[in-house]
Amino acid sequence: MNIIQKKVEVEAGALPLRSCAGIMLLNRDGLVWVGRRKPKWASDHAPHIWQMPQGGIEPFEPPCIAALRELREETGVTNVEVLAEHASWLTYTLPEELVGIALKGRYRGQRQKWFAMRFLGNESEIDIGAKEGQKAEFESWRWAPMELVPKLIVPFKREVYEDVIGAFGHLAVA
Repeated sequence: MNIIQKKVEVEAGALPLRSCAGIMLLNRDGLVWVGRRKPKWASDHAPHIWQMPQGGIEPFEPPCIAALRELREETGVTNVEVLAEHASWLTYTLPEELVGIALKGRYRGQRQKWFAMRFLGNESEIDIGAKEGQKAEFESWRWAPMELVPKLIVPFKREVYEDVIGAFGHLAVA
């Protein structure tokens, strides 16, 4: 496919949504795990590059299995209890200037299934370094109050985060 064909495909909205699993990881104090990403398209000083763990669902992979795999790959965390699954698939589309750039240029956005999980381990388990031949997704991490999390995400994902918090907010009790 040449550049002109790709541009036409992107402009026509022909790019699909990527199926993805997202995880709201809660600690014993009811705080949410967020990692600071460093995407190629954002500046080092961008305030909205924190996000909860998430990643693609492989063909024929159940969403909950994908969520547990992505959590392990991105954070090293395996000691969790699955608390809830969001009733719906949530979607977002990329802003026009990022279509064809973000998500490896192959998708116009994501279709996400979200899970709430309780972290049962201790923080020494958390490892955001590169592993299993994959690059690191995050450069740092922290626990954040749930109400702050939508303010940390890129604006085009904010509505999804607000929906996730609405669905799982009752689980943030210490």
